[in-house]
Amino acid sequence: MRTQRFVRFFCVTFIAASVTWAQSKLTVPRVDANSNTETNANFFAAADQVLEVMSKILALPVKAPIKKSIRTKAEIREYLIAEDKKDESAKKRYADQRTLEAFGLIPKGFPLDSFLLNLLTDQVAGLYDPDKKEFYIADWIDPVEQKPVMAHELTHALDDEYFHLKKWQKAAEANDDASLARESVIEGSAVASMMDYSLSDLHTSVRQIPDIAPFIESGLAGDMDTDPNLAKAPPFIRDELLFPYLQGAEFSQAVLKSTSGWVDFKKVFQNPPVSTQQILHPKLYFDGTKPRDVTLPHLKAVLPDGYEKLDENVVGEFALGEVLKQFIGPGDADEFAPMWNGDRYAVFENKETKQTILVVLVTIDNEKDTGAFFGAYRDALEKKHGIQKPDNEGPEYMAAGDVYLRCVKDECLSVEGAERSVDDRIVQQLGWPTETARENAVSRPSGKSSALAGEGRW
Repeated sequence: MRTQRFVRFFCVTFIAASVTWAQSKLTVPRVDANSNTETNANFFAAADQVLEVMSKILALPVKAPIKKSIRTKAEIREYLIAEDKKDESAKKRYADQRTLEAFGLIPKGFPLDSFLLNLLTDQVAGLYDPDKKEFYIADWIDPVEQKPVMAHELTHALDDEYFHLKKWQKAAEANDDASLARESVIEGSAVASMMDYSLSDLHTSVRQIPDIAPFIESGLAGDMDTDPNLAKAPPFIRDELLFPYLQGAEFSQAVLKSTSGWVDFKKVFQNPPVSTQQILHPKLYFDGTKPRDVTLPHLKAVLPDGYEKLDENVVGEFALGEVLKQFIGPGDADEFAPMWNGDRYAVFENKETKQTILVVLVTIDNEKDTGAFFGAYRDALEKKHGIQKPDNEGPEYMAAGDVYLRCVKDECLSVEGAERSVDDRIVQQLGWPTETARENAVSRPSGKSSALAGEGRW
């Protein structure tokens, strides 16, 4: 359930612009921008100077020379295409597309690959290649913004020398949510260190400022509003693109404030966050509170003939919040997504009809919140599928056409796109009672009002 395959060890221009905006607001001295063209010699000298500063900020002595070069937009695009082909097969790209469609996070037929490629070709300010141990900077970046971009990319380079970023990221690739959490450490810490570089002349740092978010968000707002590609992006794509930078930077600031600073940040690479929930709520990371491992039953045995599994993975709190936000609004998403305590989903497709079946099993933080979460997720499913009145419903149970949702104790199961018999067989495999629904209508409290009685962690 990822669109992030293009976005690895990058610095995008709206993030760089945000730091430049922060510099101007804090009257940090800027790089001389009288000339629009900087010679290669000046570029290399500036990069060496920034590397020396970043090595001191991060408390990571340089182990070996780092290659660097200036790249054109065409060269950046070629690099992105080559990396995508290397990292993802056509089968995996198709599965990603269909999974996002099944969750309702992108419109059916949305040109995901070409959209991301065009967006990032325009927005990438610089990138670090962990295979070649080289960092590139885009040749169209204003000289004022080049040194902050260098600070960001050289953070990746230094981290890579010590923590082997590609291998470190690959260790979580089986879990999309955990992978996004690690990506948030990589990009968020680079944003925080880039801020420290920009604040150094003021003799302050990310540890001293109250909140890093306003410095990034205020710069982002204008750039996001004016960028034509980003304006056309489905909300989920925009939010997932920004999550590692924005929420990752907030997480990094929380770590820096709770420790002795960058000298201790290496402990995050040694003990990485395991979920986006830990990124969103750093206290859970500090406490060692991890989500539950959720296992789906053997679904292939209960599905009709002709269906093959496209994808199976973890939604996570961030993506669950995006689903809720898409259909019932950001306020409810902020309230109910943190009730998440683990999940597993699977998407199956009929190869002839292209119809999909989506199965999601979510565990809730505690049973007292289950009713509230059920109400919110039910409302989202009804909005998603245009359900006016369910065919059948009862306490924590809803069935409407080929959409089913039920909760038992601290678990909720949703099945979309299947017949009633499929839902029943999955319920039986879980060992749940199948007679959940009641013939008589019952009152159905909204998710929001139900939540008042809940006792979540926050």
